[in-house]
Amino acid sequence: QVQLVESGGGSVQAGNSLRLSCAASGRSFALYTMGWFRQGSGKERDFVAAINWRGDSIHFADSVKGRFTISRDNAKNTMYLQMTSLKPEDTAVYYCAAGLLGAATTQAMGDRNRYNSWGQGTQVTVSS
Repeated sequence: QVQLVESGGGSVQAGNSLRLSCAASGRSFALYTMGWFRQGSGKERDFVAAINWRGDSIHFADSVKGRFTISRDNAKNTMYLQMTSLKPEDTAVYYCAAGLLGAATTQAMGDRNRYNSWGQGTQVTVSS
């Protein structure tokens, strides 16, 4: 497994941007599918975005398409989530996750049960 640490959260006004980072330690980061999930207060943990090990399969939740970008730098063992045009409904704790999904389907990449390593989360608060 890999150990994951998120950073970059904060409080911003609607319309602004934030970039989250997820730093991984441990071996074979490049083999892992990486994902971002978020959990609002009193809500379930929902899929946000995922990127496969090669970076050529990327998927987003409908709610963030066109506003969020996911990327990874395997040389730095780091994944990123660039969030633009933030809305109050984006307020949540954001978690990064890693899993050995291989050639996974879109559905699988969005399934939190397929990931077995999780970070501690970083709070994002968007005010109107």
